[in-house]
Amino acid sequence: MSALVRHQAFDGIYPEREEPRLGKVERFTATVGGMLAPWLRPRYRRFQRMVDSVNAVADETAQLSDAQLPETARSLGLRLRREGYSLDAVSRTFALVREASQRTVGLRHLDVQIIGGTVLLGGRVAEMETGEGKTLTATLPACVLALAGVPVHIITVNDYLASRDAEWMGPIYRAVGLSVGTIVHGMDPNARRQAYRCNITYCTNKEVAFDYLRDRIVLWDRPTALRMQLEKLFGDSSRVSQLVMRGLHFAIVDEADSVLVDEARTPLIISSEAEGIYPADIYRFALEIARTLSKGRDFTITSERALEITRRGKVQIRQVEWDQPDFAMNEEQREELIRQALVALHLYDRDRHYLVKDEKVQIIDEYTGRLMADRSWERGLHQLIEVKEGCEITQRKDTRARISYQRFFRRYLGLAGMTGTAREVAGELWSIYRLKVVTVPTHRPMQRRYLADRVYTTADKKWDAVVDAIDGQHQKERPVLVGTRSVEASEHLSELLTQAGLEHSVLNARQDQEEAEIVSEAGAKGRITVATNMAGRGTDIKLAEGVAQLGGLFVVATERHDARRIDRQLFGRCGRQGDPGSAIALVCLEDELVTVYIGKVLRSLAYAFVQLRGPFSRVVGRIVFGRAQRSAEALHSRMRRDLLKLDEQISDSLAFSGRLE
Repeated sequence: MSALVRHQAFDGIYPEREEPRLGKVERFTATVGGMLAPWLRPRYRRFQRMVDSVNAVADETAQLSDAQLPETARSLGLRLRREGYSLDAVSRTFALVREASQRTVGLRHLDVQIIGGTVLLGGRVAEMETGEGKTLTATLPACVLALAGVPVHIITVNDYLASRDAEWMGPIYRAVGLSVGTIVHGMDPNARRQAYRCNITYCTNKEVAFDYLRDRIVLWDRPTALRMQLEKLFGDSSRVSQLVMRGLHFAIVDEADSVLVDEARTPLIISSEAEGIYPADIYRFALEIARTLSKGRDFTITSERALEITRRGKVQIRQVEWDQPDFAMNEEQREELIRQALVALHLYDRDRHYLVKDEKVQIIDEYTGRLMADRSWERGLHQLIEVKEGCEITQRKDTRARISYQRFFRRYLGLAGMTGTAREVAGELWSIYRLKVVTVPTHRPMQRRYLADRVYTTADKKWDAVVDAIDGQHQKERPVLVGTRSVEASEHLSELLTQAGLEHSVLNARQDQEEAEIVSEAGAKGRITVATNMAGRGTDIKLAEGVAQLGGLFVVATERHDARRIDRQLFGRCGRQGDPGSAIALVCLEDELVTVYIGKVLRSLAYAFVQLRGPFSRVVGRIVFGRAQRSAEALHSRMRRDLLKLDEQISDSLAFSGRLE
């Protein structure tokens, strides 16, 4: 059937796809294809045939006993292996999974979820509105693939969601005779190995990528399948017995835009403690020198994560007497260390980019708001921030293996994704991963109301307006969810709400352990929840009784994000599954998005117009913030392309030594 892609045979010790090496013509074709992809997306109606076929066999499937479900699944698995993914075999498997779901977890797949499952099975990205049941949708293609003998990785953005989804959907898989495993942080290699041996494995993008890198360290010279078979004859001491994964067969990526696009700006690196790196006094001295340099005169900030030292600044650095007789550095090393010290001082802020917790510097994931306790910045940046915050300096790391998300996910033999926000990055998903985006309709008509943005000139005026808006809805007993971009902003708003006498809950990196409890109560009458991006992915805020009659959940964005998709994720917390809800953004011209991506002249003009208030000021505000977001998205897209290019260059360089990572 044309709507489905016939997947490759899965054989060998460690199957994975050879990465495409594109020439100039292929790169040009990929770029043009990416430009056209948003306009040439497949329409969901082409998958209606699968829905009709599944519904046609529903009554027949419903007559099966519980004991017959795994027997029928085994016979369908044989058909799938023998015939491929034919319409009849797949539709009967979908119907069987739907029946098993209704009997075990009390959920019956809707027609739109069958469409979503068909999209995923075909190796595409299903764009489904928040609240439309992506977790349940993924069970359909996962069971088809697993019954056909294909190991499946269902990849999500954090340990909580991986554990929750595996436990929640586990009875469905077991009812049709499939095993399910879970990979979370802190598991030992043997437990990971057992989880990957299951038919379906739930894991996070970071865990699966690092497990792959560890396996690549073991398989550093990429041995052939024949050589691996020969090594296996040596028993437990062979490399095969040290591997954790079974290869990269098929991945279904939840929140695909976050994993495949947003997080693709940062390479994944496995490090080991380095010897002979700078002592603590060197880092302290570098920070002292950096504090004497002036912005604009000695260095210029070129982007949100980079700066350059001017010619005058380089002269200043060369004139400094480095009183470190036991540790020699050349001029280039000194200059690079000072540059990193300037980055630590001026581009990384406490409670925005990192927390100091348990007297340690812990990185905050800017896309989810969660802590990444086991991660550290490279090239001495982490140690410089530790000195800046007065923490004990940890050992600097040396890179043992690295890979970008783009290169990692392109190695899966089969790849699909699902998210609520993909159309804005449809071009990049096609040009990098060859993934087409299909927008799946909602089960019920959308009742979400988007209110016009309110733009203020200063941050103080904005925060006053935020508190007033929250208070106004709270008096009506409507639940309110307030989105902030940083821990610092969430705690500032919390102080203002406390001063106003408004009881509320705060969800940020400091309260990450209580996330599920806080989110589960966010839909209660009169509840006020202040959250960072943590409440924007994979969570379901259910309305308490009587809240729908009050207008549903009221969502307030206190800043626009760099990507419009993240705004849509926040607003998607309300108006789910046909429920009513409202969303509004209260922003100001002092927000980081504007100050970083909009020039002074345009900001001054916007300031003058916004002071006038009225409809025209709202139009100007929309233009300014829209331009800032487009600039940010373009910059981040360039950063991802540059990272992929750098990663490929490093791979080519290492190939001369026999290593590819």
